[in-house]
Amino acid sequence: MPRRHLHMTGADGAALRAALRDLRTELKVPGEFPAAVLAEAEEAARSPRLPALDATDVPLVTIDPPGSRDLDQAMHLSRRTSGGYRVHYAIADVAAFVTPGGALDAEAHRRVTTLYFPDGRIPLHPPVLSEGAASLLAGQTCPALLWRFDLDAEGRVEAAEVRRALVRSRARLDYAGVQQAVDAGTADDSLALLKTVGALREGLEQERGGISLNVPEQEIVAQNGSYTLAYRAPLPADGWNAQISLMTGMAAAELMLAAGAGILRTLPTAPDGAVGRLRRAAKALRIDWPHHVPYAELVRSLDPRNPAHAAFLQECTALLRGAGYAVFTGGHTPDPVLHAAVAAPYAHCTAPLRRLVDRYAGELCVAAVAGAEPPQWARDALEALPREMADGSRLANAAERECVDLVEAAVLKDRVGETFDGTVIDVKEQEPRIGTVHLEEPAVVGRVESHTGHLPLGDRIRVRLTAADPGRAKVLFAPA
Repeated sequence: MPRRHLHMTGADGAALRAALRDLRTELKVPGEFPAAVLAEAEEAARSPRLPALDATDVPLVTIDPPGSRDLDQAMHLSRRTSGGYRVHYAIADVAAFVTPGGALDAEAHRRVTTLYFPDGRIPLHPPVLSEGAASLLAGQTCPALLWRFDLDAEGRVEAAEVRRALVRSRARLDYAGVQQAVDAGTADDSLALLKTVGALREGLEQERGGISLNVPEQEIVAQNGSYTLAYRAPLPADGWNAQISLMTGMAAAELMLAAGAGILRTLPTAPDGAVGRLRRAAKALRIDWPHHVPYAELVRSLDPRNPAHAAFLQECTALLRGAGYAVFTGGHTPDPVLHAAVAAPYAHCTAPLRRLVDRYAGELCVAAVAGAEPPQWARDALEALPREMADGSRLANAAERECVDLVEAAVLKDRVGETFDGTVIDVKEQEPRIGTVHLEEPAVVGRVESHTGHLPLGDRIRVRLTAADPGRAKVLFAPA
């Protein structure tokens, strides 16, 4: 999970955009797609492999951030006449466009994942597919992996299946619009049920000990050559939508485990030291965390609109380090089998336009439901996928860290020498004069170094900005 979601708005910001271009060069981020890849993508867009099943009568809709065109998922919810709920969840069928062993396939294995920068993204697949023929755009008939879930009255999955089908989304919605319609009582039956089912699934998540982090999105606004930072707290609709994806990932894991072959997304239980560090951060941010209260319960009580809670939620992402992928074949169960944050077996399968592994997980699930052997191309790729995904994740994480540093430096570049109010939320055990400070305003979390003594963990202090250069130096503070 990312440390921060970054989004850049405003027409200005030339200096930051130049620094971001330099960063992409430094990190050796993939550039333009090779001509052979583009040619193959164009041909695939014209003639994908189409399924026999026509499910265009299912009135699906997509829910994504405004302006998004790489739409992986579409959904429709209804009530079952026998009681409970039915969820149709369509996932873009990238395998219908990508020929195994071709130039397009090789390029996807080189890129592994879509990379996100404040000023744009570096896509996994050429836009003619990811934002065109393979995307579940409103009004477009396209191939998909169509999941169908039958849930009981408490939101538990009674039956799950996935098949290839032609689908057509009716509308492209965004989270704010969905939230507004639900709150106003003007949502159609399907969106109204999204709230109902999403809340039921959140209750089941709490029951099994899982946790979803509502990490705020940080928006960078460029105006007149300067920048400001603001947080956008996730809406309840974000969480309801995420629960449908989580449900699908859990069902995919169970299908592959039952079939004896697959690839899981795993996360070991966080070590005591990491939880102890979070307790120190909670104390520093004046967040009450009694020892008898489990971590998951505390996180569910936080309000991401509260700046202190937002800072703590960002620190909580440290517990997600160590996530990886586990391949299993021949009926052997991997170890670990669980994803600690989900508190269940889990697989990445709902974002194939943006993440390589999802194409393979989807293919294995279709085969499992059909009672067939997975295609050879999917079996052959399994062994290398964990390493490929790890390499791609390292690049994505490095890009994210450097983007945060650049943005914070850009926000503060004209304020070197000024003092700010902040809270010391972390201190290095081996070097207690070095730590992390969370500013009250602007929304910055940066490094602080004391030259006169140990930093006071948990104390509110006044700090002076000593460095902030988006071209070279990271943000650095010293006690004032």
